[in-house]
Amino acid sequence: MNRKLTVALTKGRILKETIPLLARAGIEPLEDIGLSRKLVFDTSHEDVQLVVIRGTDVPTYVRHGAADLGVVGKDILLEHGAEGLYEPLDLGIARCRLMTAGPVGWQSSGARIRVATKFVNITRRHFASVGVHADVIKLYGAMELAPIMNLADLIVDIVDTGNTLRANGMEPLDEIACISSRLIVNKAAMRSRCGAVQRVVDDLSEIVHAAT
Repeated sequence: MNRKLTVALTKGRILKETIPLLARAGIEPLEDIGLSRKLVFDTSHEDVQLVVIRGTDVPTYVRHGAADLGVVGKDILLEHGAEGLYEPLDLGIARCRLMTAGPVGWQSSGARIRVATKFVNITRRHFASVGVHADVIKLYGAMELAPIMNLADLIVDIVDTGNTLRANGMEPLDEIACISSRLIVNKAAMRSRCGAVQRVVDDLSEIVHAAT
């Protein structure tokens, strides 16, 4: 097979923390990704190319074989599922927590609560597991605004420093999951291109474990 091994990377913070790991594995983009409008990049490894896309799209590209491997946050895998994928390695980067949060001192006043989030599936599973009936409202950003505007009682969101919560009179409550970025692999690629894929997995695994 002559096609290059394709690695799908997640834009933003995850990309910034992934590039140094790949470089240590001998895979460096031939141009500065941050300064380019391109989406596909050749690398110092002649048989590997990188594509840079939204995190929510990474599992789709890998699942359908458009990419052989990918790097994506565990939150995306928990929300959208990992069917058709292997998840061989926790890269240990872009660490954060997926949490419930609410106004400081908030207490439930009834059996039903309203929760704003972009993680609809995770949120429903979480509140069902603790026996709370939650009406889930899907938003795409600025979650902290929902309780301020009385759209929701609580939110479920990614929490890093917690500064945005505090700035908006909110506090973290319950941790749902500890999140980090994961290496994922297309199941068919693991069979048909086992040698090339496994080399990337092994090289990154050695780098990650050496850093712990």
